[in-house]
Amino acid sequence: MEKQEKFAVPVYTGVDRETFTQHIYPLRHPALLKDVPIGPCLEKWTVDYLCKKGGGREVKVHVSPVAQLDFLHKNFLYRTLPFDKFVGRAAEAEHSEFFVCEDESYYLRSLGEDLRKEPADIKKQFPDLAEDFHLPRFFEAEQFFSSVFRISSCGLQLWTHYDVMDNLLAQVTGRKRVVLYSPQDAPYLYLSGDKSEILDVDSPDLEKYAEFVKARRYECVLEPGDLLFIPALWFHNTVALTFGVGVNVFWCHLSADCYDKKDPYGNKDPIAAQRAMQVLERALGILEELPSNYRDFYARRMVLRIQNRAYSSQPEGPEKRDSKMSIQLRGELN
Repeated sequence: MEKQEKFAVPVYTGVDRETFTQHIYPLRHPALLKDVPIGPCLEKWTVDYLCKKGGGREVKVHVSPVAQLDFLHKNFLYRTLPFDKFVGRAAEAEHSEFFVCEDESYYLRSLGEDLRKEPADIKKQFPDLAEDFHLPRFFEAEQFFSSVFRISSCGLQLWTHYDVMDNLLAQVTGRKRVVLYSPQDAPYLYLSGDKSEILDVDSPDLEKYAEFVKARRYECVLEPGDLLFIPALWFHNTVALTFGVGVNVFWCHLSADCYDKKDPYGNKDPIAAQRAMQVLERALGILEELPSNYRDFYARRMVLRIQNRAYSSQPEGPEKRDSKMSIQLRGELN
């Protein structure tokens, strides 16, 4: 979108644990990591190999007549297929067997054994394939939360959303475009819970979403073998440029008691944030007892108090700060 500020996600090559934890991670900014070993999955994970190793294990998948998935309005169906049959369908452009139409799109986000209690773990759900995937140890083992297998039809676009945990998105096969927005740009993203109402980030309806132009857009294209570090609370929107397979690994960077223990997906707001939002709703309800001019006055005072007490300082824009660090790291790594 021409009216929006655009920045490339900074690229780092051959990053090791020390470089990541000391120089990249503290920035709390997305980073594209190249030439980081992730195992033989890069050579092995062909369609035939995936079908053979994944076998007939049943998986729950999204099926949609359109490639642009809309979680808020649910323009997709959930269907169950054997893993090998799902992979075959997701890899083809037109289907002789289908649920909705011949060119329907497919998307798998793997789940735990107990959908309500257990996070996804590729080692448990797909142990034979997990042997091929080696994630760099950029965090402590006890921080691990989940490893999510993701497989998408070509062209499939996922809604813009944020996660409350840090994660690495490993692109194993295929190519994927990722667009990201800073947590500080949340006021411009027209949120409904953790998701943006704006599906088409390339050609949005600016009459309906006029403030969206103020959001700064960060973008990159993932190639096979690339890792994308997505810090918690950064909004992201993905488009599969080809049929592709990836693994998303999430870890807890806050203390364990900050997270909702009943959340196997890792996308519920931290407990303290949930409580704060509940208190805010009660406060807004109390304001309804006042006449409109008083309500307006005290609402503005509340906003000012929140800004003064809770907003973080912004001494330097992330794109400038990251540019400096990128230059410094290139010097260190070369």
